[in-house]
Amino acid sequence: MERKSITAERVKGADRTAMPRTLRAAWPALAGLAAVFLIEMLDTSVLNVALPTIARDLSASASELQWTSGSYALVFGGLMLAFGAVADRFGRRRVMLIGLAVFGLASLSILLVSSPIELIIVRVFIGIAAAMTAPGSMALSFRLFDDDALRVRATALISTVGLVGIAIGPTIGGLVLAVAPWQVLLLVNVPITLLAFLGIRFGIRADTTSELHRVPIDVLGALLGTAAIVLALLAPTLFVDLGAHDPWPWIVTVTAVAGLIGFLLRQRLAAHPLIDLALFQRPSVATGLTHQAALGLATAGLGYTVTLQLQLAWGWPPALAALGTLPQVLAMIAIGPLVERIVTKVGLDRAAAIGSAAVIVGLLAYALCGHYHYTFIAIALVLVAAGMRITMITATINVMRGLPADRTSIGAALNDTAQEIASGIGTAVVGIIIAASIAGALAGASWSPARTAAFQNSVTLGVLALTATSVVLLAIALIRTALDRNRDRTPAERASTGPTQQA
Repeated sequence: MERKSITAERVKGADRTAMPRTLRAAWPALAGLAAVFLIEMLDTSVLNVALPTIARDLSASASELQWTSGSYALVFGGLMLAFGAVADRFGRRRVMLIGLAVFGLASLSILLVSSPIELIIVRVFIGIAAAMTAPGSMALSFRLFDDDALRVRATALISTVGLVGIAIGPTIGGLVLAVAPWQVLLLVNVPITLLAFLGIRFGIRADTTSELHRVPIDVLGALLGTAAIVLALLAPTLFVDLGAHDPWPWIVTVTAVAGLIGFLLRQRLAAHPLIDLALFQRPSVATGLTHQAALGLATAGLGYTVTLQLQLAWGWPPALAALGTLPQVLAMIAIGPLVERIVTKVGLDRAAAIGSAAVIVGLLAYALCGHYHYTFIAIALVLVAAGMRITMITATINVMRGLPADRTSIGAALNDTAQEIASGIGTAVVGIIIAASIAGALAGASWSPARTAAFQNSVTLGVLALTATSVVLLAIALIRTALDRNRDRTPAERASTGPTQQA
């Protein structure tokens, strides 16, 4: 496997002899990290099924109900970079444990909630806790091992647990609501959080001094970055909800761009920037982030449109539509154990290329044939899920191993943020195209054949546009990977390879 072990410089000051050589040897840490990912995924999916019940119980308006879900996502996505920087400076395990404590206490406080505003506040604190735990979970997982094969297996294991949470979250939520109040759906976080706390506390060593980034935090940069990310995540929702004719989505978008420009200028001028822009010049970091952004951009359109198509265009009931998207989750879970074999056989970079190709083929299958029969949708979901699973794992490993040992948390935050923002943009693009093609509210009366045809055409156009953009981004990543690989070869190796083979 290419570049199998990290260099001695990356682990200077760490006790390499204490590193586990099998997953079994690291089971307390892996159990804790898997539990962290599980509560993040459960908290994303399990509460959605209870929204009608919450609306009746708390007399919540449509806007308040939307903020119940949206506040978590905005705070979570917006604060990851800031808390990634904090973790790199004050200790990844320490910030993780504090975040888990906040997560558990915020979930427990649901027993005191009696109004929509109070529920939104609880969700904000849970989002803050998730932003504290998310960057550190990948950084700590990466640090457990010094071999890429074990890192791939650990990442696949941890993420599989989270995907199981996504798959069973709505089902568990529905069963719980049949016998218990909706508050139980958040209380379930408490024992899982306790498991995570114990596993990380006793299974992962504290950061050494050499692994911490000992420079002051760029507070202004953190504020600008957080504002830009929150607005960038908010803008797609406003475009979908209010439409492109409303001025507010455009105002928020322009403000987000201005915030991004201000953030980048600050990072160039600050003595101690929040993010060293030189990190983006590292080959594996740049290509890994490009893969994540490309996948987030393309697959968001698929996730948004399939549900609309099954329920609105084809008239499927919500329960059947939920089952219709199940092949995606099942494929993600099934492909997990195979990722290591693929990476071992072809290497991380080629595995990422194979996964990206599967995603592109799946998106094309859906865009061009998805309106004919559900079979094509199922095939597209499986291809996209399997390809995305491979590419996400390999891209994450590439990003993490390309970073200095004292920047792994900010790198993990960049990795997640790139995908989150790209997903929001992808959803907005498809939503705007659909809204421009169909007059009136989407969830109206029974659709006429003409309305259905207009919807299908807009889906095809939107998904093809996102796919084309993703192809360009992935091509850039592949070209850069090839150039970097060729640059790393010795002159004798280049001379021994003919032009045809090099091509």
